[in-house]
Amino acid sequence: MYDSLNGKIALVTGGTKGIGRSIADKLSANGVTVVITARSKSEDDYNNYHFIAADLTRADSAGRIAKEVLEKYGKIDIVVNNAGANLSPGGGFNTLEDEDWFKDWELNFMSVVRMNKALLPAMLEQKEGIIINISTGAAKQPIWEMTMSYSSAKAALNAYSKALANEVGSKGIRVNTVSPGVVRTPLMNDFIENIAQQSGTTFEESFQSIVDKVGVPIGRMAEPEEIANMVAFLASSEGQYITGANISVDGGASPTV
Repeated sequence: MYDSLNGKIALVTGGTKGIGRSIADKLSANGVTVVITARSKSEDDYNNYHFIAADLTRADSAGRIAKEVLEKYGKIDIVVNNAGANLSPGGGFNTLEDEDWFKDWELNFMSVVRMNKALLPAMLEQKEGIIINISTGAAKQPIWEMTMSYSSAKAALNAYSKALANEVGSKGIRVNTVSPGVVRTPLMNDFIENIAQQSGTTFEESFQSIVDKVGVPIGRMAEPEEIANMVAFLASSEGQYITGANISVDGGASPTV
């Protein structure tokens, strides 16, 4: 438990399932009031959270979310930009049309920029705040036949996060990036199934091909809770001297020192 999180207000985009839901649950367990967003509600129980339906690829969504959060709670302490997905069709560069690039960049990069822009003024007025952007190991290890446009958008997110951290660090706001590796989520299962269909292989064969390409020394997928643990640490006072960092939670998959 992180006592410093008790009483904080947090927004978790894409917070209804997978990594986002685990982050929301972890923060809530530490006394945080959590607002979650997604395109639509699932059948799960969200009684502990304030839910806002929003399509973050729409330019007007961030302002609407920020307005509702600030009107209801009067402040925002933590923003976790988790919403994102690999929308790249398989097959490499020649299969990608302009629309494919735009879709990946709207969801995985511009949605974060807009959300931060909408809520950063409140944090600047408070003279404190924490922004955590969820990226991916694929930003550093793009798989050309699977993640090209997605990886490029997330690589831009990494650079943007560092630049923003440098700008607002002296104003009491910390900005960090968490880069998961292969995580056991419904979205990952859908991604693997899509690859299997496009390549004419089984689900197991497609999963193994991803593991072989990425390389995971620990030898398994991460659980969503393991990503949430890092987010909670960074949001707490235990991580108060960490900003501008991009922390890999990938079972050792990153090949760099």
